[in-house]
Formats: sequence, structure tokens, C-alpha cells
Amino acid sequence: MAASRRGLLFAIVGVLAAARFGFTRVLAAAAAEVFGPEVPIGDDHVIGLARELSKQPFVPPPVDLPPPLGDIGYDLYRSIRFDTNRMFWREEAGFAFDLLHTGFVFRIPVEIYVVSDGKQRRISYDPTLFDFSGLPAAPDPKGPGVGYSGLRLRYPLNQPGVLDEFCVFQGASYFRAIGKGQIYGLSARGLAIDTAQPKGEEFPAFRGFWIRMPQPGAMAVVVDALLDSQSVTGAYRFTVRPGETTQVDVELTLFPRADVPHVGVAPLTSMFLFDAIDRTRFDDYRASVHDSDGLAMLTGRGEWLWRPLSNPQTLQISAFVDHGPRGFGLMQRKREFSDYRDLEARYERRPAVWVEPVGDWGAGHVELVEIPSGSEVNDNIVTYWRPRDPLGAGREVRLTYRLYWGDGWPLQGPAPLARAQSSMSGGAHHRDGERRLFVIEFTGGNLDGDIKAEVSTGQGQVSNIVSQPNPETGGIRVHFELDTAGSPLAELRARLVKGSEPVSETWLYRWTT
Repeated sequence: MAASRRGLLFAIVGVLAAARFGFTRVLAAAAAEVFGPEVPIGDDHVIGLARELSKQPFVPPPVDLPPPLGDIGYDLYRSIRFDTNRMFWREEAGFAFDLLHTGFVFRIPVEIYVVSDGKQRRISYDPTLFDFSGLPAAPDPKGPGVGYSGLRLRYPLNQPGVLDEFCVFQGASYFRAIGKGQIYGLSARGLAIDTAQPKGEEFPAFRGFWIRMPQPGAMAVVVDALLDSQSVTGAYRFTVRPGETTQVDVELTLFPRADVPHVGVAPLTSMFLFDAIDRTRFDDYRASVHDSDGLAMLTGRGEWLWRPLSNPQTLQISAFVDHGPRGFGLMQRKREFSDYRDLEARYERRPAVWVEPVGDWGAGHVELVEIPSGSEVNDNIVTYWRPRDPLGAGREVRLTYRLYWGDGWPLQGPAPLARAQSSMSGGAHHRDGERRLFVIEFTGGNLDGDIKAEVSTGQGQVSNIVSQPNPETGGIRVHFELDTAGSPLAELRARLVKGSEPVSETWLYRWTT
């Protein structure tokens, strides 16, 4: 079900004019005829393409696909399989990659090039790379829109000799990765524009990919991508290092065609349906259903923040103002099967993603968008860094950041402070119906000595604040009651302190009716 959610989300995106941008020696793992002629290429080739493209009016591509590609559902689309015997590089580079076909909601083909020894070669469309036996009929190879919709990177991530899929680029500017032992969950994007704005969201998309052949024994593979949309073009370089925690270094250069006041940098997209913080609307045997359970932040002032996610009744947008953010990300902290009890979705194996800015990103805020959802097939959580100043037309904007895909604290190593491992709420049944009981389990860090809980709310009133050791977790449980005083919303804040010094991250939560 989670995989189909990604497909349904990508249905609303699209872009890619079929431009010819015009790689390397023939690779043994694929037929020679799929490669175009060698063309010299510089290291900043894609930056030059983005710069020139920004000077031209945006031309939206057609999105029609011939039958049966345009008519099939998710299951039939998944039946289109790449012939793994023809993976590119499988015998040569340690890494390998294969291609994804257009169809279903992936209606716009992308150009794909292989780069080696200072030359690029375009991969021409070859239907013999795919098995179409699951479809009612094979597509016309010359039909409009028939081609490649993306690519998969492979590496022996989990055991030697087995080329596991660990990173995928497909659908607008979406991409996903996993660390060792994980399965796909949340997605990243190249850029977010006008997310949750009344005029509707603009979805930039990658028009083409340049995959640079790694040297034997290399621990990373580099993929360049050209981004295009009505408002902006961009050149991206992804340096992908698979491992226990897979790292993706992102270097981007943007060329706005127009002023872009509402832009999201390093956007992440995930799903949160319910857990113990709020499950009143769901009659479900599972204890929790989510790809991510909270937003973690490390501010420019060095404060650790934790915001449990919510599936609200109405659209909610939260802004966490900062200067020079040191990191943020969507986490999946619950890591036991008993936290979910879902043998199919295995949410406990979904990655957390931490964004680490490189350099000073200046003033702005981390924005969190929570969209009401009644189904786990919908990605309803979005977060990104929104710069204070809009992107100005004609400017050249360069940014660098790192993405960590794993299951750490968010980073590897012990947590420097106690963290809110789980958050729960329910009715305070001995009180009137206006009151809610909140319970937070803090674990890790140094919780020895005289520890006190500080709890506050921006609306209503908190009472009965209690903190006590929890022998089951080795941490401290904090619980308190909230009297909403009739307010439809309350901004809650809690942390543990020893004297005046914090010994836990700061827990933030927006309660809504």
C-alpha cells in the first residue's frame, strides 16, 4: 500500500519537454545499440544547460501516453520489469543501475546519459530491456511518451554479490533512498514551490539525468540532474554513498525565471496516519501507521527540537523561525514490530531522513505542512527550509546540503540529550471533556539527579504536571493535563531540566480539535 501511495502522489506532477541534450564506451552489461554517439562534456555541463534553459519560456510537455501505458493501474505498471541481466555496469563498477518505464502516472519520459572519461552518451529507448508480458499488449515503441521515466541505483548493500536497489529517481523531482536493512518510505524532492498555497502547488521536475561511471572500488556514485518548471530551472549534483546510513550530498544551482516568494529547499514528503498521540478517528488493529513520527530540528542556536507529527482535521502549517539552521528532518523513532504490527508495510524498517545544511543558510524557517488524510496511501506530511528572502528572477542561487537516510537519533552515535521517544494522549476521564492528558517518554542522555519537567501552553492551561522514572524504559515519563478553555488549538511545549540547564530536547506539539 505504501508503494502505491508514491504512485498516486506523483500523478499530480509532470514536466519534461523531450529536449535532446546531446557517454562513454559501450558497456558490456547492455546492448551497444542503446547508446548514442560520444559527445565531450564538461564538469559544469548541466549548470550551463539550466542557465540557458532559464532564458527560454517554459514549455509544458504533453502528458498523453498510448494504450496500454496510459490506461493501466499500479499493479499492471509494476508488472513492467527491467531485464536485470542487462543492468548497466553490473560487471564493471561495483555499482549498477537499471531503468524505469513510462506508464501509469509516470507519463513524461526523461533523458538519461552515461558519463565517463569526459564524454557523455545518451541511452536510447530500447523496448527489449523490459518484460511487458504482464500487460494486455506491448506498447508501440514509437508512441508518444514511450520511454524511460527514471532510474534505480544498485549496490551490494546488504550482502556481497547481491546488487540491491538503494536509490530511485522517478516522478517530477522526487527521489528516495534507504540504508542497510531498510525498505522505502518517505521521499525527498529537488525543490518545493507554493506548497499548500491557495493558488496551487507548482511541481518542478527533473528533465534529464547524467550518471557518472564510478571507478572500480569507488564508494559513491554521482548523478547530475536538470530541473525545470514554470518558475525556475536548476542543476543538481547528487553524490550517493550507500551504507548502514546512506548519505546523499546535494549541490544545487537555481536559475529563477520569475520571482519565487514561496520556495522550499531540501523538501521531504512523508505519511502520518495515526499513533498514540491521536488515533481517535481510526478503527484499526495496528498500534501506529506512519512512515515518520516526528520532525527533528537542531537550530542555529544549538537547541534540539522535537515536534510529533499530527493528522489534523484541517490543514495545518507550522513555521519554526531560525537563522543558520544546523539540521532538520523527518524521523521514524519507533523501531519495533510491536509498534505497528503490520507484516506487509513493516513501518519499523522505514528510514528517517536528516538534512544537514553545508554553509550558512541565513534567515528563514523550517516549515511543516500537515494535511488531513483518511488513508495511508496519501503522503500528507511535507517539510522544508523556507528562506526569508524570495528567489529573485535572474539571480543564480547555490546551496549544498547532505541527506542521511538511516535510523539514527538523527545522526549516528548516542543522543547528546534525552529524546522524546514516544508521545501519547487521551481523554482525562476524571475531568470534564475539555481536558486532555498528554504523556511523553523521555529516554537517553543523562537523566541522573534532580530532574524537573517544564511544561507550558500558548492557549488554555496545563496542570497536574508529573515527572517520574520509568523502570521499563530507563528514562523519565512526563504527563500533564491540558484544559483547552474552549480554544480549537493549543501550542504545547515541554522539556526536562536540571537546575536551569536542559537535559532533554524541547518537545513541541500543536493540539487541534
